[in-house]
Amino acid sequence: MGAIPSTALRASVKHACWNDTGSMTTARASHTATLLPGGKVLIVGGSDASSTLATAELYDPVAGTFTATGTMATARCWHTATLLPSGQVLIAGGTGDAGSLASAELYDPPLGTFTATGNMTATRETFTATLLSSGEVLIAGGLGSSGNLASAELYDPPKANPQTKIRSSETSRANRARPFHLCSSCLSPFSSRAAGRSCCPSCFIA
Repeated sequence: MGAIPSTALRASVKHACWNDTGSMTTARASHTATLLPGGKVLIVGGSDASSTLATAELYDPVAGTFTATGTMATARCWHTATLLPSGQVLIAGGTGDAGSLASAELYDPPLGTFTATGNMTATRETFTATLLSSGEVLIAGGLGSSGNLASAELYDPPKANPQTKIRSSETSRANRARPFHLCSSCLSPFSSRAAGRSCCPSCFIA
């Protein structure tokens, strides 16, 4: 395998041209690039001229520079990287120095770390990963240890902290109509209700 360039080009739509920008910290091919909510781009894995990479880096479009971030638990290329609703990035499958992978990990942008998550049911590389409206990720096809795959599977991300769910539930209940509820304004002796007029819109009794 020949030398792999580490340079990047930035497209300018206004002028329909390409401009040089900063170079990656590591030359790599067959990696992934994922736009994060904060505007930076996460570059993960890939391979250099001699081995598969576990390193990752972040591109800052404002500064035009790349900086190293956390390292994956498993070196991989030809994997997928999917931004989840939580802001984490699911890194799945691919191939390592020993062959196709079933493992997956999550990148946490605020911490800059990778942590292992559940394995796929089959080893896969060069497959597709699509975020569904449910928040699940559809994994389909690819190349496995015995050839091309027709199988597919769903990744169900870790659920939110139970305390968060409880607070959300309480908020939902507060937004439902409550018979015989009066707001603090209508309980005031100076309210329109006290004067015999209709209650304000925030209450549910006329």
